[in-house]
Amino acid sequence: MEETTFNIVLNIKTADGFESYGKFFLGNDRDAAYAVFEKLIGSSEVTEKSVLTLELMEISHGLPVNVQLINCTLEQLAENCKIITKETFKLVNLKEF
Repeated sequence: MEETTFNIVLNIKTADGFESYGKFFLGNDRDAAYAVFEKLIGSSEVTEKSVLTLELMEISHGLPVNVQLINCTLEQLAENCKIITKETFKLVNLKEF
């Protein structure tokens, strides 16, 4: 059985629509992935004026499902990358054994 995994996908608006340009792998713990995404800053109100978005993606049986979506400014994106990196570090290195 294929396991479910979670990613945060970074998208930027282009003339042709949104293009993915980066991805953070969060592992297979649903609760941990949701907790990381909840810490991110931005707005859940995505409009045609949105330029940068972050998606929480669940990959189940090889198929991606968009779970949550936020838009943010460039400054918020920089802070979000810091948050994701810090939280990923904790998830990987500070697990209870």
